[in-house]
Amino acid sequence: MAPISIRVLLLAILFGACRGAPRTDLDAGRLSALVDSLIPAVETAVGLPFRTAPVSALTTGEAVQAYLLDRIQRDFPNDRMEGITAAYRLFGLIPDSLDLKALLLAVYQEQVAGYYDPDTGILYAVEGSDPAQLRLILAHELVHALQHQYLPLDSLMVLRGNGDVVAATQAVLEGHATLASIRVLAPSPELLATEEFWDSYRQGVLAQQRNMPAFGQAPLVLREGLVFPYLAGAEFVRWWETSRGRPLPEVAELPRSTEQILHPDRYDADDRPVSVAFADSSADLMYEDTLGELEVQIFLAQLRGADQVGYDAAVGWGGDRYRVYRTADGPALVWYSVWDGDAQSDRALNQLSRAGGRLTREGYRFAAEQVAIEGRPGIRVRLAPPAWSGWAQAPRAQLRRP
Repeated sequence: MAPISIRVLLLAILFGACRGAPRTDLDAGRLSALVDSLIPAVETAVGLPFRTAPVSALTTGEAVQAYLLDRIQRDFPNDRMEGITAAYRLFGLIPDSLDLKALLLAVYQEQVAGYYDPDTGILYAVEGSDPAQLRLILAHELVHALQHQYLPLDSLMVLRGNGDVVAATQAVLEGHATLASIRVLAPSPELLATEEFWDSYRQGVLAQQRNMPAFGQAPLVLREGLVFPYLAGAEFVRWWETSRGRPLPEVAELPRSTEQILHPDRYDADDRPVSVAFADSSADLMYEDTLGELEVQIFLAQLRGADQVGYDAAVGWGGDRYRVYRTADGPALVWYSVWDGDAQSDRALNQLSRAGGRLTREGYRFAAEQVAIEGRPGIRVRLAPPAWSGWAQAPRAQLRRP
């Protein structure tokens, strides 16, 4: 489960029987009864029993805002938020004028009608929520509560320094919860086996999110990142159930990259990402992380000027690492990427070279060049002020050993 996750509000789209459900005043007793009525169906959909009964409580919109602010601050403390913001701006993924923290709060707040808090183990419902929406949301969050009794959710979702692994783990947990919660409320189990249903589901999720003001105005990287765990995650879990015959991977079996989520054949082939590391001093380091297949695809789509991303084919990403350094003239970005072969590396470099103008900015210099990283085909991208020392001697990359 993500530290904060969007809630898929699609009853009106997916289940015609729920249309026109009357709004009722929800109190603690009604909430408890609703949760109790959902528990057997959730256990059946997941294939696991609750070890302890979940606790539910009502909360207010004001309390949700305080909770979200606290979670954003914990997950993105000021130094980390500053580094992520600088990196995304230099990659051209967000505009310089965007207040990332404020946008995240607005997006989360407009979508949360209920949530499971792993710190307290309490399932919360927001007062005044639409009952039709709330039933699906509580089913979804009950799955997270059940997951928490079998998996170390807290430790799985706090890994620092490799956002791609965290995104892959989140996709499994959210995809599993999405699939199970839809099964709880679907009028017919056979419905979920049809591709027509999943096509409608995907389109419905995207349409529902676009109609939400904050989400609809968010940059592509945020929109794609927020729906990825629900859409791609559900597809991966469907594949997992069919190929493995079990509802959820064990911790040691979790995918190691968003590439494995988007392309399960890469998981089946045990195609694990290369671990790229910087080999020199971390002096003046502001932030570092990994983009991964998901964000690389988004990055390349934006370089092409596209307003949507197609994930049908893998781009040949093998691994990557970037750093943002502090300089007197502004932050400097260095990104190393490793590719599956020369053809994939050449194609990515051509895209970077052709569209490099989209990354250039006043007072900055841009360069993308082919490099070999311990014999593997790679690309080095630098975007930094001209006086930065990294132009004379570029930070070096190496492959990290297991």
